[in-house]
Amino acid sequence: MGEHPIEKLMDTAMSNIKGMVDVNTIVGDPVETPDGSVIIPISKVSFGFAAGGGEISTAPAKGQEGGNRQPFAGGSGAGVMLNPMAFLVVNKEQVRLLPVANNAVAERIINVAPELLKQIQKIMEKK
Repeated sequence: MGEHPIEKLMDTAMSNIKGMVDVNTIVGDPVETPDGSVIIPISKVSFGFAAGGGEISTAPAKGQEGGNRQPFAGGSGAGVMLNPMAFLVVNKEQVRLLPVANNAVAERIINVAPELLKQIQKIMEKK
């Protein structure tokens, strides 16, 4: 028995999706700034895929033999959504994660906490 047309349809669609989504889509290429810091974009990738098909039952026309093979009709579709989530900033002193979301207060407090503790220690040492 030969390969069913839906298999070819699925293989083609999946190979195209693999070409669109790879690790470089999620963790982007690093960018180096003039001061030596490296900025790495981090994204969230969501994708969906659907495929379907079926054989069409037709009666043979007059004068034609009825064969075993029926016509096949199918289709597929895919969607990809890419959302930037954060930027990882690496420099000589520290590594920081800067979220893109507007309501990321907790993440910002966590990122600022070490610097805040240093400032409090300096104030306590002066007293």
